Amino acid sequence: MVQTKLVAFASSLLLLSACAGTVQWSRVPMNGSRTGVRAAEGDNVPQALGKFDAGVYSAPNGKVFNCGSTPAVAKLMLDAQAPMAPLREVVAYAPVAIPKGWPESPLSNLTVDILMAQTAAATGRKVDAGIMNFGGIRLDAIPAGNVLLDDFVSMFPFKNHLCLVQLRGADLRKLFEQMAASGMQVVGGVRLVVADGRLESAEVGEAPLDDAREYGVATIDFLLDGGDDLFVARNATDLVITKIKVIDAMMNYVRAETAAGRPLTYQADGRVVIRK
Repeated sequence: MVQTKLVAFASSLLLLSACAGTVQWSRVPMNGSRTGVRAAEGDNVPQALGKFDAGVYSAPNGKVFNCGSTPAVAKLMLDAQAPMAPLREVVAYAPVAIPKGWPESPLSNLTVDILMAQTAAATGRKVDAGIMNFGGIRLDAIPAGNVLLDDFVSMFPFKNHLCLVQLRGADLRKLFEQMAASGMQVVGGVRLVVADGRLESAEVGEAPLDDAREYGVATIDFLLDGGDDLFVARNATDLVITKIKVIDAMMNYVRAETAAGRPLTYQADGRVVIRK
């Protein structure tokens, strides 16, 4: 929905008296209130974004702009609609929004669980746990109702690849201890209890984390060597970097669910408990 936000920005934040040759600035809420612009779908571009003709921009709310930055930005956004049309494909239906939140949430749980399953399928190896960063999920929620390809592309814009890291339990524990002290990240396949910034308990696959065991950990290449201050591959006994990007893993799952006639849903499940 970047194009909508830019049109709203141009039409709401920049009030130009270009016809008079001067520029004046003013701040108003960036909510499309000056133009009536809203998110466009494939068959409602003129109604959602307005029309541009011969240098004049006619906004959805009936206002007409013939000078300043608003017509210029509107033309850029309207010209971009045809190339962006594939992103408006409806790829799923969500009965309710699937939000992101800390220390765990339906959206973050869904993401890491999909990454774990897709990593296991791609490598043919056992995946016991998953680690991802909250910053890798760039939207606050999967919206309720029809979900567009654009929603997922906006949510997972980075070209990060799925990885399998083989770690000793002691090294996996250190990662969880770091998260407990500095800020929990997205985890899967585990149950963690944190109290006063310290890791109180850790289970992997419903069994206590065993420092002497080796575990298969699904993650992304951004986190292997310092991304978001995590070094997931440090002391790894094995490492497999797949060719599968996060967005591709997500869409593999989403398209399969939709093809099977299932709506997109997920939930928080208590995998991370923070005690004060």
